[in-house]
Amino acid sequence: MGDASDLQPWQIHGERTIYDNPWVRLTLVDVEPPGTKRFEHHVVHLQRVAIAAVIDDQDRVLMLWRYRFVPDRWGWELPGGIVEAGEDSAAAAAREVEEETGWRPGALTRIASFEPMIGMVDSPHEVFVGTGATYVGEPTEAEEAGRVEWVPLAEVRDMMARGELAGSGTLVALLHVLAFGKPSVTSAA
Repeated sequence: MGDASDLQPWQIHGERTIYDNPWVRLTLVDVEPPGTKRFEHHVVHLQRVAIAAVIDDQDRVLMLWRYRFVPDRWGWELPGGIVEAGEDSAAAAAREVEEETGWRPGALTRIASFEPMIGMVDSPHEVFVGTGATYVGEPTEAEEAGRVEWVPLAEVRDMMARGELAGSGTLVALLHVLAFGKPSVTSAA
């Protein structure tokens, strides 16, 4: 294997927008990988997303049972959504938890930032884990909520095996909690 210092990034010669709206932008990027010829590569640009796993003092995680029409399936997800322009990602994660579940989370800690489809889709995801939440009322985002439940962490492995956890942010957050444990509980749910 060659030394990492031998590796070169792709050259980008330009980019043109094919489609653009507030949620998705499709571009063609004129690229040249080292040692090969130039070509146009499709890139889908999406908004930055923040996701939160909120754990209570009974080792349960706050989740949503939702239908997603794109894959035509039901599944469990953590609350999360688009980070608004100028908004702090932790504040966005907390806002999304409250809007989608009716629970206001305690302090959230950023555990990861990742790209779920790094080869063709620009979709930055920031994942947070927190402890405790206070019930403040019914969810305000009715189309986002689905069924809200505190799910025992002990059930997560089986849920994953049954294919009930499809979202990449949900998987990253819950795998982190399973691998490293939950943060210290600062307030009870």
